[in-house]
Amino acid sequence: MATRMKEKTQERKANKDTRPKAYARYIRISPYKVRVVLDIVRGLSVNEALAVLEATPKAGSEIVSKLIKSATANAEHNQGLSRADLKVAEIYADGGPILKRVQPVSKGRAYRINKRTSHITVILDTLKEAK
Repeated sequence: MATRMKEKTQERKANKDTRPKAYARYIRISPYKVRVVLDIVRGLSVNEALAVLEATPKAGSEIVSKLIKSATANAEHNQGLSRADLKVAEIYADGGPILKRVQPVSKGRAYRINKRTSHITVILDTLKEAK
């Protein structure tokens, strides 16, 4: 049953993605709204992405900005990378659990209101490796 368990775990550790990353889970905003902001900053350097998010009047821009700052802090603290050398390699939003609410309407009926949540992931990379 577990004949090669140690070898498999060593292979997984060797193939693990070591790029700096940050997650924001259960954020109370629809993934559709966040993806509009994510498409703007994908592929930009960290400084450019933060500057663009400052000027973006979308609801998700503040959340994404905070998340990119968190990933940058992880890169600086854990791996000793410089903020100027980082770019947004991958950034995506997945749907989280949906809070289901009910809006009463006429004749005893009810309409459902779905309050969607998001799981947002940011993965940074160095500019030199990306070229």
